[in-house]
Amino acid sequence: MIGRRTLLGGGIAATLPLPGRAIAPTRPAADDETFWATVAADYDVPQEVIQLENGNWGAMSRPVRAAYEQAVARVNRDTSFYTRRGMTADLTAARAAVAAELGVPAEEIAFTRNATEALKALILGYNRLTPGDAILYADLDYDSMQACMDSLAQRRGVRVRRIALPEPATRAGLIDAYAQAMADEPRLKLILLTHMSHRTGLVIPVREIAAMARARGIDVIVDAAHSWQQLDFALPDLDCDFVGLNGHKWLGAPLGVGILHIRRRALSRIDRDPAEDAAGPDTVMARVHTGTLDYAAWLTVPAALAFQQRIDRAARAARLRALRNRWVGQARTISGLEVLTPDDPALHGAITSFRLRDQTSPQANAAIAQRLLDRYGVFTVHRAGVAKGACVRVTPSLFTSATDIDRLIVALRDMSKTA
Repeated sequence: MIGRRTLLGGGIAATLPLPGRAIAPTRPAADDETFWATVAADYDVPQEVIQLENGNWGAMSRPVRAAYEQAVARVNRDTSFYTRRGMTADLTAARAAVAAELGVPAEEIAFTRNATEALKALILGYNRLTPGDAILYADLDYDSMQACMDSLAQRRGVRVRRIALPEPATRAGLIDAYAQAMADEPRLKLILLTHMSHRTGLVIPVREIAAMARARGIDVIVDAAHSWQQLDFALPDLDCDFVGLNGHKWLGAPLGVGILHIRRRALSRIDRDPAEDAAGPDTVMARVHTGTLDYAAWLTVPAALAFQQRIDRAARAARLRALRNRWVGQARTISGLEVLTPDDPALHGAITSFRLRDQTSPQANAAIAQRLLDRYGVFTVHRAGVAKGACVRVTPSLFTSATDIDRLIVALRDMSKTA
């Protein structure tokens, strides 16, 4: 067992719930820099740069990393003696903890290695398509998921339609874009919706779009890889049958944690994984077959949940929005700089992208991100694939300070003078 002193080494991790100890989450103000500095103290972050590229995967806090190291040690030491005698119960408990946080029955979720694996199982396993049907995705959807949708043309004989989401976006404009696509495609059967885009951070009104689709007999698969634990929501808020999520992004679990969600009523619409025994139990877990993997990562999920749950979910989401708004509010006053993501709080979280006027190529935006790093020590990333042109993505995290954000603003103001 990890001792209390080892697990609770510093910052506000001293409030991390121990087994049998429930603690009400704190509700700090989004601009309480003293409080958020104590959160940052529980993370090891790069000292040589301002880390504003936190969308790839999230850093584990020190207490979560300590729990992971303990799990790795046990799995490595006990190997099959543990896996065949007690690990299943521990994984079941971890699954139940995730289900409780998501607000769904445990039988409706399964662990995967990432959201991509979960969404691949949903897209390729969806069995209600016939030749001549149509499927739909948007420019802001994740590249691998677009590729999976495209592959259905050969696999199922369907027509693939790709739309560009409006820029600048509004809630009404997003709903209208999907409504028009549904009206244009009488044989539309499946839509991929990305709750929060990895390209621009745009959050779309999934619940409303899915309701429109359901009324037309269209199924929806939701990519919630970035939105879970960055935004304040549970799965019932989306009201969708099929969702893929990530645990190693905003939850801060180890790499190798994803979640597949299928509502009980919709289970038959997704085929079993071909590697699963056809005579085995008909469960969500039978829809994805991973083989042997990093069980220690999954076993660490309860610790990651406990670490995040110290702080009210709405307060965490508000802090991330506040960090984003701190730079976006000033960036909108900089001549020649375009902020892609709208200011409507329902349409964004922490992630937001920008581009310099007329700089729309991937090469130009890669150069902008490189300049931010080389000249100003601010690490971001460029993103391609947006219909109106590439951009630079800025992604603060819970350990980001207001001072970090102000460094970005200084850099953007300076860069705009020479653009």
